[in-house]
Amino acid sequence: MAQAELPVIIAGSGPVGSVLALYLAQREIPVLLLEREPALPIDLRASTFHPPSLEMIAELGMGLIEDMLDKGLKADRYQYRDRRSGEVANFDMGLIAGDTSYPFRLQLEQYEFTRLANQRLQQLPSAQVRFNAELESFEQDDNSVHATIKTPSGSEQVTGAFLIGTEGARSATRKHAGIGFSGFTYDEQFLVVSTSFPFEEVFDDLSWVNYVSDPEEWCVILRTEKIWRVLFPTFPESSEDEARYLSDEFIQARLHHLYDKAGDYDIGHRTLYKVNQRVAETYYQGRVVLAGDACHINNPLGGMGMNGGLHDGFNLARKLVRILREGESHQPLFEHYNRQRRDLAVKFVQEHTIANKKLMEAREQDVQQQRQKMLMETAADPERARAFLLERAMINCVRDSEAVI
Repeated sequence: MAQAELPVIIAGSGPVGSVLALYLAQREIPVLLLEREPALPIDLRASTFHPPSLEMIAELGMGLIEDMLDKGLKADRYQYRDRRSGEVANFDMGLIAGDTSYPFRLQLEQYEFTRLANQRLQQLPSAQVRFNAELESFEQDDNSVHATIKTPSGSEQVTGAFLIGTEGARSATRKHAGIGFSGFTYDEQFLVVSTSFPFEEVFDDLSWVNYVSDPEEWCVILRTEKIWRVLFPTFPESSEDEARYLSDEFIQARLHHLYDKAGDYDIGHRTLYKVNQRVAETYYQGRVVLAGDACHINNPLGGMGMNGGLHDGFNLARKLVRILREGESHQPLFEHYNRQRRDLAVKFVQEHTIANKKLMEAREQDVQQQRQKMLMETAADPERARAFLLERAMINCVRDSEAVI
């Protein structure tokens, strides 16, 4: 079989794998998208799409961005709130309307996006999506990658021109390639809880995205297209602690500390997860490439994880087209991808998400006061606020990535 006829194998059908598959299949490049679950997962994961991600998704056409905008919630401002003083720093994303066609954060559950993308993939003859198919291992030579996948009927081998690992932080692709994943894990874990309670009716002028400082317990309150999510820090030291943090009693106490309403809160999903800051030592090895959480993970404050992965996916997809349709050598293009995306993950996403966390968790009163003063002065100055938004909306980092030679 000629190399041009071999598919690009993509392990993982999350947002990153989905956009990669869609971009390539639209250009009649054969794609085999593997998903280990029997269907697209539905769970509490990322829910924020930043402006550059929306611009990239719009390039895919097929009515995808229109359906996202119809389903999602447009957060055209976000706030940093000091619960002790009641002060609010309000950042109006209209200030970056001259820099993007989408001057807002779109709040939409990650699984809704993968559903929409998968519907489009089903329409493309160059795309094959296989569920209950998990990458186990691979071997590669100068012209192809031979992947072994686990299915309900046993293991089988498939051959592709390239293998792209987008299967998340526990990536089998990365592990089998022997690529290190350096960084650290925080002592605390984040508890994310969903509720239908209308916080916008009890907090004055509440935006859809809010970072709330508090000397007792900081939190993040954000609205998706369906529900409110609240994120709390926790410090479990045992499995018993983890069970307590996930209990109705603990969650009700935390929500009532946020707003002491009459009666119990309606609690939907609840998730307790470890928080990491890690970056792969390299984003590729031969004909095997990593993208998204498979090669970088960070704490979720600021919503940069999934968005950074989407930016990986589009960057890599464009390079694969140059390789498979224009005959360019893969080695220099993958090395360019590594420079653009890995260096950015280290210098921008990691630094900013670590700084965001430190900004939120300070307990000293004078530190909190200085933090809130800085944020309010920044928000009140249109020039400084625009610069702040260009950073936090990931517009600057995409521009910087594309400028890397």
